[in-house]
Amino acid sequence: MNEVIENREEEKIKKKIDFKIVTFSLGGKEYAIDIMKVKEILKENRFTMVPNTLPFVKGVYNLRGEIIPIIDLREMFMITVEEDAEKEKDILILRLPELVLGVVVDAIDKVVGIAKEDIQPPHPLFGDVNVKYISGVVEVEGKLYIILDVDRIFGEEEVLSASYGKKKEEITERVERVTEVAKPAKQDEELDFSFIKDTLIALKSFYITEVNYEWARRRYREWSDLRREASEPVQLESVKDAEEFLKPFFSPYTSKLWGDDYHNNLLALLPDEYSGVIQVWDIGCGKGYEAYSIACILREKYGKNVIKVWANDSDLLNISMAPNLVLSQVEIPQYFIKNNFVEKYENDYRFKREIKDLIVFEYHDITHLNEYPEMDLIVARDLISFLPPEEQKRMIAEFSDSLKSQGYLMLGENEVPIGSEWKRVSEGNVVLYRKE
Repeated sequence: MNEVIENREEEKIKKKIDFKIVTFSLGGKEYAIDIMKVKEILKENRFTMVPNTLPFVKGVYNLRGEIIPIIDLREMFMITVEEDAEKEKDILILRLPELVLGVVVDAIDKVVGIAKEDIQPPHPLFGDVNVKYISGVVEVEGKLYIILDVDRIFGEEEVLSASYGKKKEEITERVERVTEVAKPAKQDEELDFSFIKDTLIALKSFYITEVNYEWARRRYREWSDLRREASEPVQLESVKDAEEFLKPFFSPYTSKLWGDDYHNNLLALLPDEYSGVIQVWDIGCGKGYEAYSIACILREKYGKNVIKVWANDSDLLNISMAPNLVLSQVEIPQYFIKNNFVEKYENDYRFKREIKDLIVFEYHDITHLNEYPEMDLIVARDLISFLPPEEQKRMIAEFSDSLKSQGYLMLGENEVPIGSEWKRVSEGNVVLYRKE
């Protein structure tokens, strides 16, 4: 009976959620912004700096061809911070009625669903921000979030007049001046980058989108510097050039068993326990190295659980050979031997039957119908970027639908999922995205 009442109460709570906020910290306090105002989030520390701007204008940033100002909320609200110029900054990209801009915060936390009726009016004692820039406060799971009114902060006639005494017109004029100064210097770079994007599609079927844009942009800067130093053209002129450009894109241990460091980092990220069957979808498993690595790590972590790894690839030869993968001793990281997951056959090694039985290898093209049970973990490393943009969006939406609540998605080291429902967690060289 108690269980029925609890379920009913949970349903009531679910039905009340009609407002979502993106939460973050500033100066040790918890803040939030209406998710409808947040276009996306990113990490970056390279901006085009321009002199004679207000202290809180960090510069401008090229967001896929759109030059946007970057505002440091901490400096805007006169919050003392210890600045590390080398560290990538957490940035919320806001889309306001007449302006797109980025705001720097201490750390972005997560997306929280709340009921509008739970939002309380602001009080002058809340936060380090003038109360007129606060739309309300709400308590969730013991934390008090101060919800900022970004429309008012960046849209009324005076912005932080108490601190700076600057009219909106003056701020707007300076930000526009920053933007205009940056545009000419960026034009040639944008043309080069645009051409590289088109060439990667033609030569390697690699599509630069939101999924990999930040990596592609960094790689372009590295690439152009290296090519100019060598007096060689920046543009990609052959398949060899395209492969060289993409070489740093691929995740650690591609086409290999995952090494001891990767194994240890993933073990640290996984929950301490699961109830029931642990379901995993390994997409683009290749010759099987990835699927065996996953199966062994899960068996080590969850010795008593039933584990099922659905391993797919569109290469029929790889799939047919994967169940009988043969290894040399030099290919085997220490933890496979330590946990007795492999056995020796004459001069080579093979996985034991108890590990093989955890994996179902199947020929499958993921762009077609996918009928699998709800998953605890989906692994799709370095795969999404080789699908056209619309397919990328569709597949990430399908990953979200296929994962259990609090399930994990592992994309490539240089890929990020589209959407606000993902919470990034990392340990060393392993990054997972938890479905919130």
